[in-house]
Amino acid sequence: MPLNQPYPMLIQVFRADFARQITPTHTDTWNYGNSKGLNLIPGLHSEFDFYYPPYIEHNVKTAKDGFGDAQFLYKYRLLSGNEEHGNYLLSLLLGASIPTGSYSNGSADAAILPTIAGGKGFGHFDVISTVGANLPTAQGEQLGRTLAWNTTAQYRLAKYVIPELESNATWFFAGKTDGKMQNFLEPGITFGKLKIHPQDPKSRPGFSFGGGMQIATSEYHAYNHALIFTGRFLF
Repeated sequence: MPLNQPYPMLIQVFRADFARQITPTHTDTWNYGNSKGLNLIPGLHSEFDFYYPPYIEHNVKTAKDGFGDAQFLYKYRLLSGNEEHGNYLLSLLLGASIPTGSYSNGSADAAILPTIAGGKGFGHFDVISTVGANLPTAQGEQLGRTLAWNTTAQYRLAKYVIPELESNATWFFAGKTDGKMQNFLEPGITFGKLKIHPQDPKSRPGFSFGGGMQIATSEYHAYNHALIFTGRFLF
């Protein structure tokens, strides 16, 4: 499971993520939650996610701290093959963002977030790529629309050690950033899954954690770099 980007796998997990962003004016902004949360698998090749509102701490007098928007997501695994049958995944995702943010820490309107996610494994190496949009349900010309393309390459270096490199690209349409594009490269590493009962081969609960740094590589970027931290309880 990548450090930051959406993923095609069906996984039951609770995530607590944190991000520290440094803007071009050297503003230090903390995002507690980073739009992650609880993922559940009810069956039928499906996953339902609830992403609790993140808390944004700006550390400047010109912006008020507060909660961001809550999000929901439905994922359907369309195609899959194990290591003996191609080692691949393809899933369709449909998310929704609800304007629960306080002050200016969220969007003014709800949004629909359709995404397609795929992955391919090659032994200890795998590549995951997603393409998705953020489409406001109203005021689209004022709020703007985005198209995101994220790709992650991972290598299982050891049983519990997985280094990775993510590329996070976003194109902006309409709104204040119309016509702009930003891209980040994100080297990172995750550790796990560390089972609570490792002596039981059927035991599912365990922990995973990791971190990385987003580094801006495009001329336009909302922030210069960001430290990303994640803690996960898988069950």
